[in-house]
Amino acid sequence: MSSGTPLGDFLRARREALMPQDVGLPEYGRRRVKGLRREEVAMLAGVSGDYYVRLEQGREFSPSPQVVEALARALRLDPAASDHLWRLVQPAAARAWGRAQGTAVSPQLLQLMDGWSTSPAFVLGPALDILACNTLAGTLHEGFSAADNLARMVFLDPAGRDFYQEWERAAHSCVAELRAAYGHDPQSARLGEVVADLSAGSAEFAGLWERHDVKPKTQEGKHLRHPHVGDLHIQFSAFTVNGAPHQQLVVYQAEPASATAAAFERLRARADLAPPGS
Repeated sequence: MSSGTPLGDFLRARREALMPQDVGLPEYGRRRVKGLRREEVAMLAGVSGDYYVRLEQGREFSPSPQVVEALARALRLDPAASDHLWRLVQPAAARAWGRAQGTAVSPQLLQLMDGWSTSPAFVLGPALDILACNTLAGTLHEGFSAADNLARMVFLDPAGRDFYQEWERAAHSCVAELRAAYGHDPQSARLGEVVADLSAGSAEFAGLWERHDVKPKTQEGKHLRHPHVGDLHIQFSAFTVNGAPHQQLVVYQAEPASATAAAFERLRARADLAPPGS
C-alpha cells in the first residue's frame, strides 16, 4: 500500500493536512512544504525534532503513551483518528481484530436476516466485502453489475453514481471506513488487494486514500435511488457480530408510513417476483 510504515504514513498525512493557523502558529512568507513542518509538530508535541523525524521515517515505532497523546493533540486528531493512531503503535498481536478469521457468516445470522422481509440487511467484512445479504438487500442492489464490495460499487461501478444520491459523501465514508479497518490489520492481504484495485481504477479513490481520513461506520441516514422503485431515504444501523468482530451487520430501515416505506413494499414485491436463484 505504501513504501513507508503505517504509523509514519499516517503522521505525515495528518501533518500535511494542517496549516500553521490551524494550530495557533504564526505563518511567515511562502512555505516550501505542504502543511506543517516536522519541527513544528515536534514542538507542539514536546518531543525533539530528530525523534519526530524517526517516527515519520519508520525508524522509531514504539512511542510512549505520553508521546502518543501529545501527537494526537498536536495534530488535532478527533476521537476516531486518535483511536487509529493508538492502534498503529500497538504490536500486531495486540490489535483488536487480529488477522480476519475467514469470511464465513454464521448460519444463525443468515437465518435471522432471511426473516426480515421488510428491512434490507447484509454483512460486511473489513474490506467492505458483502459477505452475505438477505433477499431484500439483493434486490436493493440489483442495478449493480455485482453486489460484492461496497467500495468497488461506489468507485468502479457506473451504477454507483446514480444509486448514491450523495455520491461524494458515500465515497469519503467508504475510504474512511477502509482506513479504520486498515488500522486494525495493516498487513491484511484482502485490504491490500481492495486498495490496490481501487487505486488503479479510480483516481478519486487514490486521492482520498492518501488523506488518511479515519471514520468507522456511523448511523447517519442515506439517500439512495433505486432504478425501479425510486428514491429511498433510509436510516441504518450497524452492529458488530459476536464471535466475528471483523464483521458488521448492516440493517436499512424506513420511517413508518413514509414514501420510503412504500418504496420498500415495491422492492419486496420485486423480490417476490424474481426467479429463484436470480
